[in-house]
Amino acid sequence: MNNPEPLLTPPSRRAFWKESRALVDLARLPAPLLAAKLRSKPPAPSLHVVTVPGFGADDWSMLPIRKFLRARGFTADGWGLGRNLGGLNMTHSLSALSDRWDVSDREQYNGEAGVPYLVDRLYERLVERYSDSDKPIALVGWSLGGYLAREAARDLPDLVDRVITMGSPVIGGPKYTATAKRFRELGQDLDWIEAEITRRESRPIQQPITSIYIKSDAIVNWRAAIDHYSSNVEHIEVDVAHLGFAFNSKVWRLVEEALRA
Repeated sequence: MNNPEPLLTPPSRRAFWKESRALVDLARLPAPLLAAKLRSKPPAPSLHVVTVPGFGADDWSMLPIRKFLRARGFTADGWGLGRNLGGLNMTHSLSALSDRWDVSDREQYNGEAGVPYLVDRLYERLVERYSDSDKPIALVGWSLGGYLAREAARDLPDLVDRVITMGSPVIGGPKYTATAKRFRELGQDLDWIEAEITRRESRPIQQPITSIYIKSDAIVNWRAAIDHYSSNVEHIEVDVAHLGFAFNSKVWRLVEEALRA
């Protein structure tokens, strides 16, 4: 097993102009959606796709990719938990985490386990909504949503069939993302978060993972999106904007291919 890349840092703010490419994908949305409806499609695999939005976003942000997948014959739903704020909007304590988390105690808690607390809410929703379904779940997560999807899959090996992430941090949580400064301003210990994320990898994810990433990513350091831990992971590099993942037709097709694999 390889070690994570050393000396990771948040992306340079100077690279943020590259995110303007997302506007092009937004402008082009109607054409690939129409083409998806007109193309002949093979039978969809017996999967129920659930999309998980990125930080600050809600289910509306991933509506285009769900429309594409539905046009291609899939059943696709949003996560149904509102805006993804990484647990910052949820009052909780460290002791409120489920026993699926083995985190070290802290004398002063400033919400560092907000994301694990949110993973527990996603876990509960998936069990409540899909445990009686005859279709296994495929989770498609964007940025932080991909991390949430990975952790839910880790805890639900019998319910979640596979995971597809788009620009999602695997290493460090927010530490190597454009949100690092904001979390530090809230008093959060990003070194503690990183250490707990690494500790959780002692229980590897068993399901297939497709990790789509961008080397020019201005939101998440691309090296933090490389999974050094899972034995069944495929990394796919693309050249799109981080903010345009769910609007880019090339990414849609890669997601469809991963779902049909």
